[in-house]
Amino acid sequence: MKGNFFLDTNILIYTFDQSQPQKQAISRNLVRDALNNRSGCISYQVIQEFLNVASKKFANSLSVSDCQTYLTNVLEPLCEVFSSTGLFHRALEISSRWKFSFYDSLIVASALSVDSKILYTEDIKHEQKIEDMIIFNPFL
Repeated sequence: MKGNFFLDTNILIYTFDQSQPQKQAISRNLVRDALNNRSGCISYQVIQEFLNVASKKFANSLSVSDCQTYLTNVLEPLCEVFSSTGLFHRALEISSRWKFSFYDSLIVASALSVDSKILYTEDIKHEQKIEDMIIFNPFL
């Protein structure tokens, strides 16, 4: 499956953030839509970043068991992009052209690699167009 939209790590993190109920609700709807309609996806990078934050930086960090359950039920089914040297080369090109950080460029390269039309994130300028994809901050 190639996703119509791509979810950046912050979207998944907000699904657990009870201190920001509006962002939490929006994020949960996006993740639910991605899973139920098979319309969205993530990359290996999103999995790595999410598990790092969830296990160490959440107000109530997830246990290893909870992380494994979320990995199995949510992250694995959504993951469509895996590490490759080609992806790194593409990220470097994007970083050079658009002046994004390498990690933001890697997210963009991942989303483009599966022909996503929308990248949901709050880390890149809202409504910026990159090739055939638009950046969309769902919290604005």
